[in-house]
Amino acid sequence: MGRRKIEIEMVTDSSTRQVTFSKRRTGLFKKANELAILCAVQIAIIVFSPGGKPFSFGHPNVESIVHRFRNQDRTPDEGTSKGAESRDENTTDDNLNQKLLDLLKRLNAEEKRGEMLEKMVKAKRAVKGQPPADQLGLPELGELKRSFEDLRRKLRDRIDDMEAISSLLLLAEH
Repeated sequence: MGRRKIEIEMVTDSSTRQVTFSKRRTGLFKKANELAILCAVQIAIIVFSPGGKPFSFGHPNVESIVHRFRNQDRTPDEGTSKGAESRDENTTDDNLNQKLLDLLKRLNAEEKRGEMLEKMVKAKRAVKGQPPADQLGLPELGELKRSFEDLRRKLRDRIDDMEAISSLLLLAEH
């Protein structure tokens, strides 16, 4: 039968749309990589999934290309001397460093919160007269494991959200 031309229109089914996005995104990034290698060009692609999650590809990397693109659209009368460019880079670096420090503080706070929650669970078990975790039977350990896995999943989701937000903030600056 061979290849047939498909009509280009939005996929109405959301799950099919997500699958199509994932497959086409991979193909798009492959083509961009081939173009960068074959033609010795710098390329950056940023796409957002139907769920709003950002994906990017860059050769050599997205940040350097976005920075180059932003600096290229300035007119000569805007004072883009070397000193001004280095001040812009320093300001951007300072902003990024500050955001990194803020994120590290938040991560540290979440780790401390996790430790406190663990202590609270131990204290709660002691108040209820339940034995410590090392003295639990198999069913109780299974239940405890499930609750910890749920907590881990929630923490990973929270970390993913924080990373997506920081990516969006970086993109918004550029």
